[in-house]
Amino acid sequence: MSLLNQNDQSNKLGEQANHFWAVLAIVLLVGTVFFGVRYFAIQKELRAVKLSLETQTINGKVLEFAKMFIEKVLKADKEVDFETRLKLETAVRNLNDKEIFAQWQKFTEAKTEIQAQAGVKTLLEILVNKIHPVKII
Repeated sequence: MSLLNQNDQSNKLGEQANHFWAVLAIVLLVGTVFFGVRYFAIQKELRAVKLSLETQTINGKVLEFAKMFIEKVLKADKEVDFETRLKLETAVRNLNDKEIFAQWQKFTEAKTEIQAQAGVKTLLEILVNKIHPVKII
């Protein structure tokens, strides 16, 4: 009988070990799925934050240029000096926006006051349209 008892105990220990490994595998699988889902959710959130930061950066650059343009050109009592034009030109180039730069060139190449005024209006319109609302996450 003791031989049967030992076999019975061995089978029970083997079944317990198998049960333990099965439970452990399930727990690990559930954990992997959970962390995988969290990883992709965090990746999506990170992309949204990066996009928001990029939008804020572009908005900041556009607003800084618009502020400088209004202050140095529109509010100027005299002709804009070379150094100021150079700063404005550098600021426009730093925006890396072809549409704004093209309109800037049209404005600076205006031959008449009427052309310059039309160029200013269009440039300011483009600048305002480039500013996008930032989604708060």
